[in-house]
Amino acid sequence: MRVCWFSGGVSSFIAGYLVKKQVDEFIYCHIDEQHEDTLRFLHDCENAMERSIGKLQSPYKSVKNVIEQFRFINSRYGAKCSECLKKRVRKEWEYCKKDLTYIWGYDCTERHRAEQIKEKEPNHKHIFPLIDRGLTKKDCHGMLREIGIRRPAMYDLGYQNNNCIGCVKGGMWYWNKIRIDFPDVFELRARQEREIGKTCITEKINGQTVQVYLDELDPGRGRQADEIMGECGLVCQSYL
Repeated sequence: MRVCWFSGGVSSFIAGYLVKKQVDEFIYCHIDEQHEDTLRFLHDCENAMERSIGKLQSPYKSVKNVIEQFRFINSRYGAKCSECLKKRVRKEWEYCKKDLTYIWGYDCTERHRAEQIKEKEPNHKHIFPLIDRGLTKKDCHGMLREIGIRRPAMYDLGYQNNNCIGCVKGGMWYWNKIRIDFPDVFELRARQEREIGKTCITEKINGQTVQVYLDELDPGRGRQADEIMGECGLVCQSYL
């Protein structure tokens, strides 16, 4: 069985679109914090491919619920929300299924991530259509325009990816932009940080890792050019 995991982003769709005749199932893991325009994009993708995209969702449903349940936000090994809301959902779906081949939307600048997937998931086969064709994220956005699909609203707001609103892996620039665009999300995450004593953001000061609480974040800090945040996927953290 060949399965394309649709993240809600442009790259994962183009990867699946390029090999759609070879794909048995398209699957999307929904999270409540996704921008509401993501489902519009998903339906447009279904129409363009003339294929349906299956929808799965964790019983935890949201990043908010995961943080409250586990009192954990993020670490160098990854985010608990990614594990509970995406990876665990995939593991449950694939239980007892054999001979699976996964199609991933990593572009030609993300070969290292493709290699990590192959190392972490040796029991499955993996296909990387964008890497095979030497395509970048910019190429994918251009192809989307040619197909005639409007990209998700988060890109037009200036975000690099269509991740959840208030992604815990974001940096200072990202969170200062969330503060402006989605103040309710910013306030909620800031309150959760104080409740559990952990932060989304850390920085190095004199060689020491220091937590930066959102309610103390200087609104002028952070540069978009300095922050590289990948698309939140099903294997973007190291939990087993």
